[in-house]
Order: sequence, then C-alpha cells, then structure tokens
Amino acid sequence: MEVANVFREQRCARECNEPRPVVSRGRGVAISIAVAIVLSQGISVRAQVPGRPQVPASQNQSTAIQQSESASQQDADGELQTGTSLTRKGLFREAIPHLLAARGRSANEYAANFNLALCYVGSSQFKPAIELLNGLRGSGHESADIENLLAQAYIGNEQPQPGLASLQRAAALSPRDEKPFAFVAEACRDHEDYSMGLRVVDLGLRNLPRSARLHYERAMFLTQLDRFDQAKPEFELVGKLAPASEISYLAAAHKAFFEGDIPGAIRAAREGVKQGYENPALLTVLGDALIRSGVVPGQPEFSEAQAALEKAVAQRPNDSASQIALAGVFLMTGRIGDAIAHLEKARQLEPGNQSVYANLAKAYQRHGDLKQAQDALATLQKLNQAQADRISSAPGDRRMGYAGQGVADEETSPAHRPANQ
Repeated sequence: MEVANVFREQRCARECNEPRPVVSRGRGVAISIAVAIVLSQGISVRAQVPGRPQVPASQNQSTAIQQSESASQQDADGELQTGTSLTRKGLFREAIPHLLAARGRSANEYAANFNLALCYVGSSQFKPAIELLNGLRGSGHESADIENLLAQAYIGNEQPQPGLASLQRAAALSPRDEKPFAFVAEACRDHEDYSMGLRVVDLGLRNLPRSARLHYERAMFLTQLDRFDQAKPEFELVGKLAPASEISYLAAAHKAFFEGDIPGAIRAAREGVKQGYENPALLTVLGDALIRSGVVPGQPEFSEAQAALEKAVAQRPNDSASQIALAGVFLMTGRIGDAIAHLEKARQLEPGNQSVYANLAKAYQRHGDLKQAQDALATLQKLNQAQADRISSAPGDRRMGYAGQGVADEETSPAHRPANQ
C-alpha cells in the first residue's frame, strides 16, 4: 500500500502541529504524514577518572551494569531516531526493523509503538497494527491520533464497522479536526469502499461544513461512484471555501481532467505549481495531463511533464500513481530499463493495480523478455476477471464504482482513476 497515498499529517509520536501538503497516494500505498524526528535523550556515562579513590567491587559491578543499560538505551534511542526518520520519508517497510529494535528498550516506548503501528498501516500490515494500537489504548494512551490510525487499520482489514467506531471516538476527542475524516476517507478509497468513504466524509461535514478538504474528498468519491454531475459543484465549492489554496488548485485540476478538459487541467496544475504548491498529487496531474495532450519527446512540454513526474516520485517514492506515470514517460523515450524499474516499484506498492501489469507487459515485450511479458498479461487477465466478478456481485454504490473503473489495457495510465489526495 504509500500510504499517498497515499499514505498520506498523520503524526509520528512526538507532537508536530504543522500539516504536510496534500499528497498523492496510489491504491494500497502510503499514508500521508507530518512528523517530527523523535530526538533520543542524551545519556552521559561517567567514566572512572585515574587517580581518584577506587570504589568497592560491588559498586564497580553496579556501575558497569548501569553503563551497559545506558549504552543499550542509547542504541535503542538511535534505532528509534532512524526508524522515525525513515517513516517521515514514507519508507515504511525500511523503518519497521529499526522500530522493532527500539521497542522495549527506548526511553520513549510510546513513540516506538505508535510509529511502528503507523508503518504497519502504511505497508498494508493491518492486523499487527490493530493489535499494537489496541494495546496502546488498553494501556491508557487514548488520543485522537491513535483512534484515527486504528480506524484506517480497520478499514484496510475490511472491518468497516469497528473502523467507523474508532473514527467516531477520534471525532469526539478532537471534534474540530478534519484530518481523521480525511485519512479514513482515503483508506476507504484505497480499498474501493466508496460508499463507506462517502459516509465518512458526510459524517465529517456535519461537524465541519466549511471544510474545503472534506468537500474535495466528497467530490472524489462521487466521481468514483459515476456521479460526476453531483461531484462538479463540490469541486467548485472547494475553490470558494479556500481560494488560491493548494486544495483549490488540486480540485480545479481534477475537475477539468475528469471533464476531459486537458488544457484546463494543465492550466490549473501549472498555476498551482507556480504558486509554490509542488506536492506530488498536483505534479502527477500536471505530468499526466501534458502527456495526454499529445506532446512527444523533444518538445518543451514533454520535458516539463518528465520533470514534474520525476519531482513527484522523488518527493513521494511510495506513490504508485506517480511511479506508473513516470514509467510511461520513459517508455516513450526508449528508456525501457528505467520504465521497468519504476513499474516493478509500482507493482510492489500496489500489486492489485491492473495498469501496472498492462504497462509491464508492454515494457517487457519491448525489452525482449517475452516470458515476463506473458506473465504480466496473465496476471492482468486474472485481475480483470476478478474485477468483473466483483462488479457482478457487488451491491449498489460499490457496483457503480467498480464499473466506472473499467478494465486496464496497455494504454491505461494512473489518471484514468482519481488520484488520491
């Protein structure tokens, strides 16, 4: 899952009050987070000074034990610091071993456990996240952050009702905070439960009727449910509630894109970037829209698209949508090896994304690796069949959402589906 991702303003333990920009997340990917590095508490160990009176052997042994324990705690705090730094970069899987090493030994056990749970959610390991977060709740650590992350974990584990209960507890603890609703809504979108996502957003809008972000989320869900006529006024309301803001440029770019107004999408995304809002979601829309406008290698606009997508991937490497879009650019320029590398990264992040395999089949075929191309096509066929089965069996709103996605072919790009915030 990048967890945005993705994924993804979710705080690592120790507090940080400044939200990060809205970010693009691929399905199953990364949580969007705003974190502060957990600083290890420096521990000084006093050494024996030559010439001073010697202490009894028992005291020497006690001092040695204390020094050993202090050194162990320093090591654990270092692991916590490293793990938190990796978490801040969205490198959830890489952070997990360091946070595991810090557990039970660090001076800040809560930080180690909370950050580990965040990484589990960001890497789609929902069951251990649920167990860890419920353990924190049971030990007296009740907070909106824990309930928010727990709600996302339950949604990821296909337990919507406990997820909704956790969200309601988060809202009760922090009723004027839009982030729990936005994050849980994104988790619903990651797992294609669009009707639940709409329910989550509507619940948030009862408390925060003028939240531009929640109206943006509502527009995205309505689009997923093939109710774009209802989504359009929601996109427009975002611009009225938060004019000239990052979320307003993102809403304008998506609205134009979904209407088929590619020049309009380019204008809105360009203007947002020009104003300094260079977050991965906006950069990905800009790059994808430029490519869809028909630019080819050698044109300035093609270079602009490539630069935007490269910047998006650099900022949020765990976003599968940006990885796939950049791979498409490399396919157009003949950089097949680079395209395959980015597509394989996208497959790791989002193994159920059909467009990954459609593009992988094309890339491997051009690379001369027919077996890998055939394997990718076989996986694509299985995913298309699974989606057809879900469409036929899904009730109500979920059927509309699945049908709106269609099936992937070799020209499928991430922008065929709404890019996550």
